[in-house]
Amino acid sequence: MSFMKKKESEKIRVLFVFGTRPEAVKMAPLYRTLQKDAHFEPLLCVTAQHRQMLDAVLDIFQVRPDFDLDIMKTAQTLSYITTSVLTGVENVLKECRPHIMLVHGDTTTTFASALSAFYQNVPVGHVEAGLRSFDMFSPFPEELNRRLVAPMASVHFSPTPANRENLLSEHIQAPIFVTGNTAIDALSYTVREDYTFKSPALQNMPQTGDRMILLTAHRRENLGAPLRQIFTAVRQVAEEFPKVRIIYPVHPNPAVRTPAYEMLGSLPNVRLCDPLDVDDMHNLMSRAYLVLTDSGGLQEEAPALGRPVLVLRTETERPEAVRAGTVKMAGVETARIYTLTKELLTDASAYARMAHAANPYGDGHACTRIAQALLYLFGCGDKPTDFVPEP
Repeated sequence: MSFMKKKESEKIRVLFVFGTRPEAVKMAPLYRTLQKDAHFEPLLCVTAQHRQMLDAVLDIFQVRPDFDLDIMKTAQTLSYITTSVLTGVENVLKECRPHIMLVHGDTTTTFASALSAFYQNVPVGHVEAGLRSFDMFSPFPEELNRRLVAPMASVHFSPTPANRENLLSEHIQAPIFVTGNTAIDALSYTVREDYTFKSPALQNMPQTGDRMILLTAHRRENLGAPLRQIFTAVRQVAEEFPKVRIIYPVHPNPAVRTPAYEMLGSLPNVRLCDPLDVDDMHNLMSRAYLVLTDSGGLQEEAPALGRPVLVLRTETERPEAVRAGTVKMAGVETARIYTLTKELLTDASAYARMAHAANPYGDGHACTRIAQALLYLFGCGDKPTDFVPEP
Protein backbone atom coordinates (compact mmCIF):
# COMPACT_ATOMS: atom_id res chain seq x y z
CA MET A 1 0.00 0.00 0.00
CA SER A 2 1.35 3.42 -0.93
CA PHE A 3 1.48 6.29 1.55
CA MET A 4 -1.17 8.96 1.27
CA LYS A 5 -0.03 12.09 -0.50
CA LYS A 6 -0.16 15.30 1.47
CA LYS A 7 0.14 18.96 0.67
CA GLU A 8 3.60 20.44 1.11
CA SER A 9 2.45 22.63 4.02
CA GLU A 10 0.32 19.87 5.59
CA LYS A 11 1.46 18.07 8.72
CA ILE A 12 1.76 14.29 8.73
CA ARG A 13 -1.37 13.12 10.54
CA VAL A 14 -0.39 10.03 12.56
CA LEU A 15 -3.07 8.06 14.39
CA PHE A 16 -1.80 5.96 17.29
CA VAL A 17 -4.06 3.09 18.38
CA PHE A 18 -3.42 1.03 21.48
CA GLY A 19 -5.41 -0.44 24.32
CA THR A 20 -3.28 -2.19 26.93
CA ARG A 21 -0.76 -1.12 29.52
CA PRO A 22 2.31 -2.65 27.77
CA GLU A 23 1.38 -0.96 24.49
CA ALA A 24 0.93 2.37 26.26
CA VAL A 25 4.32 2.14 27.96
CA LYS A 26 6.05 1.59 24.62
CA MET A 27 3.97 3.95 22.48
CA ALA A 28 3.61 6.94 24.80
CA PRO A 29 7.28 7.96 24.39
CA LEU A 30 6.88 7.81 20.60
CA TYR A 31 3.69 9.88 20.77
CA ARG A 32 5.52 12.44 22.91
CA THR A 33 8.39 12.52 20.40
CA LEU A 34 6.05 13.28 17.49
CA GLN A 35 4.29 15.94 19.56
CA LYS A 36 7.56 17.86 19.75
CA ASP A 37 8.15 17.78 15.98
CA ALA A 38 6.33 20.43 13.93
CA HIS A 39 6.12 18.06 10.93
CA PHE A 40 3.59 15.84 12.72
CA GLU A 41 0.01 15.97 13.92
CA PRO A 42 -0.23 12.98 16.27
CA LEU A 43 -3.67 11.75 17.31
CA LEU A 44 -4.39 9.04 19.84
CA CYS A 45 -7.18 6.46 19.94
CA VAL A 46 -7.31 4.12 22.93
CA THR A 47 -9.47 1.03 22.80
CA ALA A 48 -9.22 0.44 26.56
CA GLN A 49 -8.84 -3.29 26.10
CA HIS A 50 -7.40 -2.71 29.56
CA ARG A 51 -8.94 0.25 31.38
CA GLN A 52 -7.49 1.11 34.77
CA MET A 53 -3.94 -0.02 33.99
CA LEU A 54 -4.02 1.85 30.68
CA ASP A 55 -5.24 5.08 32.28
CA ALA A 56 -2.46 4.96 34.88
CA VAL A 57 0.19 4.87 32.13
CA LEU A 58 -1.44 7.75 30.24
CA ASP A 59 -1.33 9.81 33.43
CA ILE A 60 2.34 9.05 34.03
CA PHE A 61 3.32 10.09 30.50
CA GLN A 62 0.84 13.01 30.53
CA VAL A 63 -0.88 11.82 27.39
CA ARG A 64 -4.58 12.40 26.65
CA PRO A 65 -6.50 10.40 24.02
CA ASP A 66 -8.44 12.11 21.25
CA PHE A 67 -10.69 9.05 20.87
CA ASP A 68 -11.62 6.53 23.57
CA LEU A 69 -13.50 3.40 22.50
CA ASP A 70 -13.81 2.24 26.14
CA ILE A 71 -14.55 -1.36 25.16
CA MET A 72 -13.49 -3.16 28.34
CA LYS A 73 -16.16 -5.19 30.11
CA THR A 74 -16.22 -8.01 32.64
CA ALA A 75 -15.28 -11.44 31.25
CA GLN A 76 -14.55 -10.03 27.81
CA THR A 77 -13.61 -12.59 25.17
CA LEU A 78 -11.12 -12.36 22.34
CA SER A 79 -13.99 -12.35 19.84
CA TYR A 80 -15.65 -9.45 21.65
CA ILE A 81 -12.40 -7.45 21.73
CA THR A 82 -11.73 -8.13 18.04
CA THR A 83 -15.16 -7.10 16.77
CA SER A 84 -15.43 -4.07 19.08
CA VAL A 85 -12.03 -2.73 18.02
CA LEU A 86 -12.62 -3.50 14.34
CA THR A 87 -15.81 -1.44 14.17
CA GLY A 88 -14.71 1.23 16.64
CA VAL A 89 -11.45 2.00 14.85
CA GLU A 90 -13.29 2.08 11.51
CA ASN A 91 -15.36 5.02 12.79
CA VAL A 92 -12.26 6.83 14.05
CA LEU A 93 -10.46 6.38 10.75
CA LYS A 94 -13.41 7.77 8.83
CA GLU A 95 -13.48 10.81 11.11
CA CYS A 96 -9.79 11.77 11.19
CA ARG A 97 -8.42 10.23 7.92
CA PRO A 98 -4.79 9.88 9.03
CA HIS A 99 -1.89 9.66 6.63
CA ILE A 100 -0.73 6.61 8.58
CA MET A 101 -1.86 4.59 11.60
CA LEU A 102 0.65 3.19 14.11
CA VAL A 103 -0.01 0.03 16.11
CA HIS A 104 2.24 -1.83 18.48
CA GLY A 105 3.33 -5.39 18.98
CA ASP A 106 0.94 -8.26 19.30
CA THR A 107 -2.30 -7.53 21.16
CA THR A 108 -5.80 -8.20 19.90
CA THR A 109 -6.20 -4.41 19.67
CA THR A 110 -3.18 -4.35 17.36
CA PHE A 111 -4.50 -7.03 15.01
CA ALA A 112 -8.07 -5.71 14.84
CA SER A 113 -6.93 -2.11 14.36
CA ALA A 114 -4.59 -3.08 11.54
CA LEU A 115 -7.37 -5.02 9.84
CA SER A 116 -9.71 -2.05 10.17
CA ALA A 117 -7.11 0.25 8.60
CA PHE A 118 -6.52 -2.23 5.80
CA TYR A 119 -10.25 -2.20 5.03
CA GLN A 120 -10.15 1.62 4.94
CA ASN A 121 -7.02 1.73 2.74
CA VAL A 122 -5.04 3.53 5.46
CA PRO A 123 -1.32 2.62 5.69
CA VAL A 124 -0.27 0.83 8.88
CA GLY A 125 3.06 1.24 10.63
CA HIS A 126 3.88 -1.70 12.91
CA VAL A 127 6.04 -0.75 15.89
CA GLU A 128 7.92 -3.70 17.46
CA ALA A 129 7.55 -5.75 14.29
CA GLY A 130 9.11 -9.11 13.53
CA LEU A 131 9.16 -10.82 16.91
CA ARG A 132 8.48 -14.55 16.64
CA SER A 133 8.31 -17.45 19.09
CA PHE A 134 7.55 -19.85 16.18
CA ASP A 135 4.85 -21.51 18.30
CA MET A 136 1.39 -20.39 17.19
CA PHE A 137 -0.12 -21.17 20.59
CA SER A 138 2.58 -19.70 22.82
CA PRO A 139 2.17 -16.91 23.60
CA PHE A 140 -1.53 -17.14 22.78
CA PRO A 141 -3.02 -15.26 20.98
CA GLU A 142 -0.07 -12.88 20.61
CA GLU A 143 2.00 -14.99 18.23
CA LEU A 144 -0.83 -15.20 15.72
CA ASN A 145 -1.70 -11.51 16.14
CA ARG A 146 1.76 -10.29 15.18
CA ARG A 147 2.03 -12.71 12.28
CA LEU A 148 -1.30 -11.49 10.90
CA VAL A 149 -0.34 -7.81 11.20
CA ALA A 150 2.87 -8.30 9.20
CA PRO A 151 1.35 -8.70 5.70
CA MET A 152 -1.09 -5.83 6.32
CA ALA A 153 1.57 -3.32 7.43
CA SER A 154 2.97 -0.75 5.01
CA VAL A 155 6.09 -0.20 7.11
CA HIS A 156 7.75 -2.18 9.88
CA PHE A 157 9.77 -0.80 12.78
CA SER A 158 11.80 -3.76 14.04
CA PRO A 159 13.67 -3.51 17.34
CA THR A 160 16.60 -5.71 16.28
CA PRO A 161 18.29 -7.03 13.13
CA ALA A 162 17.01 -10.52 13.98
CA ASN A 163 13.42 -9.23 13.94
CA ARG A 164 14.05 -7.84 10.46
CA GLU A 165 15.40 -11.20 9.30
CA ASN A 166 12.23 -12.88 10.57
CA LEU A 167 10.16 -10.58 8.36
CA LEU A 168 12.41 -11.07 5.35
CA SER A 169 12.14 -14.83 5.75
CA GLU A 170 8.35 -14.40 5.46
CA HIS A 171 8.87 -12.51 2.17
CA ILE A 172 7.63 -9.20 3.57
CA GLN A 173 8.05 -6.57 0.86
CA ALA A 174 7.23 -3.38 2.80
CA PRO A 175 10.07 -1.18 4.15
CA ILE A 176 11.71 -2.39 7.36
CA PHE A 177 13.63 -0.07 9.69
CA VAL A 178 15.69 -1.40 12.61
CA THR A 179 15.09 1.09 15.39
CA GLY A 180 15.73 -0.50 18.78
CA ASN A 181 12.84 -0.94 21.17
CA THR A 182 10.84 2.02 22.46
CA ALA A 183 10.66 0.24 25.84
CA ILE A 184 14.21 1.40 26.47
CA ASP A 185 13.24 4.98 25.62
CA ALA A 186 10.41 4.77 28.17
CA LEU A 187 12.84 4.18 31.03
CA SER A 188 14.20 7.71 30.67
CA TYR A 189 10.74 9.01 31.58
CA THR A 190 10.26 6.82 34.65
CA VAL A 191 13.49 5.73 36.38
CA ARG A 192 15.01 8.19 38.85
CA GLU A 193 17.56 7.79 41.63
CA ASP A 194 15.49 9.93 43.99
CA TYR A 195 12.22 8.17 43.14
CA THR A 196 9.64 7.78 45.93
CA PHE A 197 7.38 4.75 45.58
CA LYS A 198 3.64 5.36 45.54
CA SER A 199 2.46 1.87 46.48
CA PRO A 200 2.21 1.39 50.27
CA ALA A 201 3.62 -2.11 49.77
CA LEU A 202 6.91 -0.62 48.52
CA GLN A 203 7.67 1.81 51.30
CA ASN A 204 11.19 1.55 52.81
CA MET A 205 12.52 -0.29 49.79
CA PRO A 206 16.16 -1.43 49.69
CA GLN A 207 18.60 0.66 47.67
CA THR A 208 20.13 -0.39 44.36
CA GLY A 209 22.40 -3.42 44.72
CA ASP A 210 20.65 -4.92 47.75
CA ARG A 211 19.42 -8.46 47.45
CA MET A 212 15.86 -8.22 46.25
CA ILE A 213 14.25 -10.44 43.62
CA LEU A 214 11.42 -9.08 41.50
CA LEU A 215 8.97 -11.79 40.44
CA THR A 216 6.19 -11.53 37.85
CA ALA A 217 4.18 -14.53 36.67
CA HIS A 218 0.75 -14.42 35.08
CA ARG A 219 0.82 -15.60 31.46
CA ARG A 220 -2.15 -17.61 30.25
CA GLU A 221 -0.02 -20.58 29.20
CA ASN A 222 1.51 -20.80 32.71
CA LEU A 223 -1.79 -21.05 34.58
CA GLY A 224 -2.35 -24.25 36.52
CA ALA A 225 0.47 -26.74 37.04
CA PRO A 226 3.29 -24.59 35.54
CA LEU A 227 2.46 -21.71 37.89
CA ARG A 228 2.50 -24.00 40.90
CA GLN A 229 5.89 -25.35 39.85
CA ILE A 230 7.18 -21.77 39.59
CA PHE A 231 5.84 -20.94 43.06
CA THR A 232 7.39 -24.11 44.49
CA ALA A 233 10.82 -23.00 43.23
CA VAL A 234 10.31 -19.49 44.60
CA ARG A 235 9.33 -20.92 47.96
CA GLN A 236 12.49 -23.07 48.05
CA VAL A 237 14.64 -20.03 47.28
CA ALA A 238 12.89 -17.94 49.93
CA GLU A 239 13.37 -20.60 52.58
CA GLU A 240 17.03 -21.22 51.72
CA PHE A 241 17.91 -17.51 51.50
CA PRO A 242 15.93 -15.83 54.31
CA LYS A 243 17.83 -12.53 53.92
CA VAL A 244 16.84 -12.21 50.27
CA ARG A 245 13.56 -10.37 49.80
CA ILE A 246 11.19 -11.40 47.03
CA ILE A 247 8.57 -8.94 45.80
CA TYR A 248 5.72 -10.19 43.66
CA PRO A 249 3.08 -7.84 42.21
CA VAL A 250 0.25 -10.35 41.78
CA HIS A 251 -2.07 -10.25 38.78
CA PRO A 252 -5.76 -9.91 39.75
CA ASN A 253 -6.74 -13.11 37.91
CA PRO A 254 -7.98 -15.57 40.59
CA ALA A 255 -6.10 -18.34 38.80
CA VAL A 256 -2.92 -16.45 39.73
CA ARG A 257 -3.85 -14.87 43.07
CA THR A 258 -5.22 -17.99 44.73
CA PRO A 259 -2.13 -20.21 44.35
CA ALA A 260 0.20 -17.22 44.94
CA TYR A 261 -1.25 -16.43 48.35
CA GLU A 262 -1.69 -20.11 49.20
CA MET A 263 1.93 -21.05 48.42
CA LEU A 264 3.87 -17.85 49.11
CA GLY A 265 1.71 -15.70 51.36
CA SER A 266 3.04 -17.02 54.67
CA LEU A 267 6.75 -16.56 53.91
CA PRO A 268 8.25 -13.65 55.90
CA ASN A 269 10.67 -12.56 53.15
CA VAL A 270 8.10 -12.70 50.33
CA ARG A 271 5.96 -9.61 49.82
CA LEU A 272 2.84 -10.03 47.70
CA CYS A 273 1.18 -6.86 46.49
CA ASP A 274 -1.30 -5.58 43.93
CA PRO A 275 -0.12 -4.74 40.39
CA LEU A 276 2.07 -1.64 40.25
CA ASP A 277 1.97 1.52 38.18
CA VAL A 278 4.62 1.54 35.48
CA ASP A 279 6.86 4.07 37.25
CA ASP A 280 6.75 2.06 40.48
CA MET A 281 7.51 -1.08 38.46
CA HIS A 282 10.43 0.41 36.53
CA ASN A 283 12.02 1.86 39.65
CA LEU A 284 11.49 -1.37 41.57
CA MET A 285 13.22 -3.20 38.73
CA SER A 286 16.13 -0.76 38.87
CA ARG A 287 16.63 -1.66 42.54
CA ALA A 288 16.25 -5.42 42.08
CA TYR A 289 19.17 -7.85 42.27
CA LEU A 290 17.60 -10.06 39.62
CA VAL A 291 14.27 -10.56 37.87
CA LEU A 292 12.17 -13.72 37.50
CA THR A 293 9.45 -13.18 34.92
CA ASP A 294 7.19 -14.63 32.26
CA SER A 295 6.62 -11.14 30.87
CA GLY A 296 7.86 -10.06 27.46
CA GLY A 297 8.58 -6.41 28.23
CA LEU A 298 10.67 -7.10 31.32
CA GLN A 299 13.03 -9.19 29.18
CA GLU A 300 13.86 -5.96 27.34
CA GLU A 301 13.74 -3.46 30.21
CA ALA A 302 15.67 -5.27 32.94
CA PRO A 303 18.87 -5.78 30.86
CA ALA A 304 18.87 -2.03 30.11
CA LEU A 305 19.05 -1.52 33.88
CA GLY A 306 21.81 -4.11 34.34
CA ARG A 307 19.54 -6.68 35.97
CA PRO A 308 19.85 -10.39 35.05
CA VAL A 309 16.61 -12.03 33.95
CA LEU A 310 15.42 -15.61 34.31
CA VAL A 311 12.50 -16.20 31.94
CA LEU A 312 9.75 -18.41 33.35
CA ARG A 313 8.68 -19.75 29.98
CA THR A 314 9.70 -22.58 27.67
CA GLU A 315 10.21 -20.26 24.66
CA THR A 316 10.79 -16.61 23.94
CA GLU A 317 10.16 -14.32 20.98
CA ARG A 318 13.11 -12.26 22.28
CA PRO A 319 16.10 -14.60 21.79
CA GLU A 320 18.59 -11.76 21.30
CA ALA A 321 19.06 -11.31 25.05
CA VAL A 322 19.61 -15.03 25.52
CA ARG A 323 22.39 -14.90 22.94
CA ALA A 324 23.80 -11.73 24.52
CA GLY A 325 23.84 -13.37 27.95
CA THR A 326 21.54 -10.96 29.79
CA VAL A 327 18.70 -13.50 29.92
CA LYS A 328 18.46 -17.23 30.62
CA MET A 329 15.52 -19.47 29.90
CA ALA A 330 14.50 -21.01 33.21
CA GLY A 331 11.39 -22.75 31.92
CA VAL A 332 8.59 -23.73 34.28
CA GLU A 333 10.10 -26.74 36.04
CA THR A 334 10.86 -26.27 39.72
CA ALA A 335 14.36 -27.78 39.74
CA ARG A 336 15.74 -25.63 36.92
CA ILE A 337 14.23 -22.39 38.24
CA TYR A 338 15.63 -23.09 41.70
CA THR A 339 19.08 -24.06 40.38
CA LEU A 340 19.49 -21.01 38.15
CA THR A 341 18.25 -18.62 40.83
CA LYS A 342 20.56 -20.12 43.43
CA GLU A 343 23.51 -19.81 41.04
CA LEU A 344 22.93 -16.07 40.62
CA LEU A 345 22.62 -15.65 44.39
CA THR A 346 25.81 -17.55 45.20
CA ASP A 347 28.14 -17.21 42.20
CA ALA A 348 29.39 -13.63 41.82
CA SER A 349 31.10 -14.29 38.49
CA ALA A 350 27.96 -15.85 36.96
CA TYR A 351 25.96 -12.86 38.15
CA ALA A 352 28.48 -10.36 36.75
CA ARG A 353 28.46 -12.02 33.33
CA MET A 354 24.71 -11.47 33.03
CA ALA A 355 24.55 -8.06 34.69
CA HIS A 356 27.31 -6.54 32.54
CA ALA A 357 26.33 -8.03 29.18
CA ALA A 358 25.32 -5.52 26.49
CA ASN A 359 21.59 -4.95 26.07
CA PRO A 360 20.64 -5.90 22.48
CA TYR A 361 17.30 -4.13 22.48
CA GLY A 362 18.13 -0.49 22.16
CA ASP A 363 20.08 2.62 23.09
CA GLY A 364 17.20 4.92 24.07
CA HIS A 365 16.81 6.50 20.61
CA ALA A 366 14.20 4.22 19.02
CA CYS A 367 11.52 6.94 19.00
CA THR A 368 13.84 9.35 17.19
CA ARG A 369 14.63 6.73 14.54
CA ILE A 370 10.93 5.98 13.99
CA ALA A 371 10.15 9.69 13.65
CA GLN A 372 13.00 10.06 11.13
CA ALA A 373 11.73 7.04 9.19
CA LEU A 374 8.25 8.55 8.97
CA LEU A 375 9.69 11.83 7.69
CA TYR A 376 11.68 9.89 5.09
CA LEU A 377 8.64 7.90 3.95
CA PHE A 378 6.65 11.09 3.44
CA GLY A 379 9.49 12.84 1.61
CA CYS A 380 10.40 15.20 4.42
CA GLY A 381 13.83 13.94 5.47
CA ASP A 382 16.72 11.55 5.00
CA LYS A 383 16.61 7.83 5.67
CA PRO A 384 17.63 7.05 9.28
CA THR A 385 20.58 4.86 10.19
CA ASP A 386 19.57 1.46 11.55
CA PHE A 387 20.16 0.58 15.20
CA VAL A 388 23.12 -1.79 15.55
CA PRO A 389 23.41 -3.66 18.89
CA GLU A 390 26.76 -3.74 20.63
CA PRO A 391 28.70 -6.95 19.92
